[in-house]
Amino acid sequence: MPAAFIGHGNPMNALERNRYTEAWRTFGASVPKPRAILVISAHWYTNATAVTAMPRPRTIHDFYGFPQPLFDVEYPAPGLPELATQVADVVKPTWCGADVDSWGIDHGTWSVLVHAFPDASIPVVQLALNAFKDFDHHLELGRKLAQLRDDGVLIIGSGNIVHNLRAVDFGQPDTGYDWALRFDDAAREQLESNPTEIAALDSHPDFRLAVPTPDHYLPMLYIAGLADTEPLNLLVDGHAAGSISMAAYTLGLNCPEAAKPGAGSAALSPDGFPAADSNL
Repeated sequence: MPAAFIGHGNPMNALERNRYTEAWRTFGASVPKPRAILVISAHWYTNATAVTAMPRPRTIHDFYGFPQPLFDVEYPAPGLPELATQVADVVKPTWCGADVDSWGIDHGTWSVLVHAFPDASIPVVQLALNAFKDFDHHLELGRKLAQLRDDGVLIIGSGNIVHNLRAVDFGQPDTGYDWALRFDDAAREQLESNPTEIAALDSHPDFRLAVPTPDHYLPMLYIAGLADTEPLNLLVDGHAAGSISMAAYTLGLNCPEAAKPGAGSAALSPDGFPAADSNL
């Protein structure tokens, strides 16, 4: 079963059609129908390793200041408690708790899946990011999850390789600062050659600007761990608001048409929008 890292950007992408959401649609239409989808989302960044284990996860609107139609979006996919048990088994000896009532499907997950799998019929399970663990730990968990692919589980990491909300400039709808472009290019070179060495990018001179907090960066490490030394394929690339990379990659699947340059910027918010406080 293929896997993917998706640069999800602004949750408003859930309501729009642009070259990024079209690439996500191409990806969803290209993969064999999975038994379930396991998502590592930047927006479940917490103090433990945990996995959702409820039969009917709720749609979480974990953001602020957006228009009402975004809060009206529902993604009623079922959960799959038995997959939660499998995840806990494969990551041992790392302890992984079963969350039966506190989380659900957050916007890092549903803003992508409403395009990739719009009928919401495939069970969805989320794996939390443990904020107390280092990059090597997350990369290793990704390696351990690899066996789930053989059991029909599609694994998606949803975040952004470059994600600096305090540097957002909505006057740059489809480009990035020089430092954002440099770091994104360095990540691409590594992911397309030897993904297992991606954690070493924390020594890159632009790392602190590109990754001021680890939450949006960590989901990419899981897909790099899955890949090990197998190169990833670019699904789509580009930038939004100066300081957000929209790059997406696939593992075990090549969608060359999706990677072609095209019209349509990523969804943006109006000038004056408090991006740093909105949980983009």
